[in-house]
Amino acid sequence: MEQSESLEQMQARHRKEQRDLQGRVTNKKKNATKKTRKGVNDECAELERELRERQEAELRQLLGGDDAGIEDEDGSEKREEEQQNQAQQQPQPQTLPPSDNSQQVVNGLASTLQTTTLSSPPSAQQQQQQQQKPQQSQQQPPPKKRNRQKERLARRAAELEALAASASSEAAQMPDRRAAERASLEKMFAAHSLREREIAPDGHCLFSAVADQLEAEGVPINKPLATLDKAGGRDGVAGYKLVRAAAADFMVRHRELYEGFLDEEFESYVSKIRDTAEWGGQLELSALAGAYGVEIRVVQANGGGGGGVEVVKPGLVGEEGQADGEGEGVKTLWLAYYRHGYGLGEHYNSLRKEKAG
Repeated sequence: MEQSESLEQMQARHRKEQRDLQGRVTNKKKNATKKTRKGVNDECAELERELRERQEAELRQLLGGDDAGIEDEDGSEKREEEQQNQAQQQPQPQTLPPSDNSQQVVNGLASTLQTTTLSSPPSAQQQQQQQQKPQQSQQQPPPKKRNRQKERLARRAAELEALAASASSEAAQMPDRRAAERASLEKMFAAHSLREREIAPDGHCLFSAVADQLEAEGVPINKPLATLDKAGGRDGVAGYKLVRAAAADFMVRHRELYEGFLDEEFESYVSKIRDTAEWGGQLELSALAGAYGVEIRVVQANGGGGGGVEVVKPGLVGEEGQADGEGEGVKTLWLAYYRHGYGLGEHYNSLRKEKAG
């Protein structure tokens, strides 16, 4: 440092040194790794401290002159001790005697250095927190991946629930067809003095109901099968199976009357009627009326809340040359037909006449 350097020149040089050091500190911290970050921070803090102390000493020497060197040894030791405390606590310098305005200038410059130059080094606690932040971020679990299939299933379940609620609301506003049908049929039963006998809804209901009616009227169930069964009689066979066989055999013997009503191959249809739980309907009623030579009356409700009776007559010429259903002693079978009363759909029950008295 030259003796002729003025205060303005020294301040300009100090500002340039501060900018240069700031650039060096920035580069060091930028290139520091996780392992070297603490050492780099300590090194940068030391460089800043050394520059600050050197510049303050130069300012004191410029402003204090020879007075700074004639103090006694006790004063020098005290000043050195105060300077060490200032380096640790960063207070305003108070070492020069207040004999003139030089002390105020030094204090002002020292305050400017603290506020406008390099930032103070971070404390040990701050450095530890900075080191812990990346570790904490690495320990945090990754965000949970979206389960799109689960979301689709949830949306589908919500849609089905909404549809079910809509259907339930719509059903609540619709008339109770089951109750209306039951009320209509009960009126018909009372009008014809009929008592209902429940038949299992298992696919055989028509044939089981006819078997029950034949038993009530005393008509042998295996009568139409006697000419086809040389052994005669079919003891031990369920009644509905015998009635099914009678309907199938009658349709085979009168194929020309039934084949035109079918949408499938005739032999296949007849086989299902005889050997499976295929539902019976109008064709089977006609075949049974002809096979047993009886009149079948079916009580059913209509859409207007009333009811009616459908009559199925034999209407065919038997093997003995006599028209089935004609003449004396023709038996009448009564059946109840349901469209809405049972969960499986259409259903037949047996109806027996109430005994007089």
